[in-house]
Amino acid sequence: MTQTEEKLLRRAIELAAEARTGGNPPFGSLLAAPDGTILAEERNSSLTDRDITAHPELKLARWAARELEPEVAATTTMYTSCQPCGMCAGAIARSGLGRVVYALSGDQLNGLKPPGTGFTDAPSEGPALYDEARVPVEGYYT
Repeated sequence: MTQTEEKLLRRAIELAAEARTGGNPPFGSLLAAPDGTILAEERNSSLTDRDITAHPELKLARWAARELEPEVAATTTMYTSCQPCGMCAGAIARSGLGRVVYALSGDQLNGLKPPGTGFTDAPSEGPALYDEARVPVEGYYT
């Protein structure tokens, strides 16, 4: 990791501290151009916004998909205080960002939480009704 990358990752950690000070979960992220220029910054605001999706990684992925041309987005790097959750990872993949650099892994984060405070997956069933469900999808991706 270069000194510039370390500096950007430390800024993401600062944003996480700012989120916590503001009454939100302690997560922060930024999006940088190849030369290290910060294009956008975000903090978690899920509690103050009363929006469970207000993660900084998701907000930046949405911003990039809306504001950057795909070839520009592909050259960017997201620096984030923690490994993106599944929701955010999906948005990052769809936004076309070039790469992600994170400080804490998901396992490290879970190790910092008291036992029993994590999220559990909702029960799910499927697949079902394939012949009906495929009709609106067939041909869309061609």
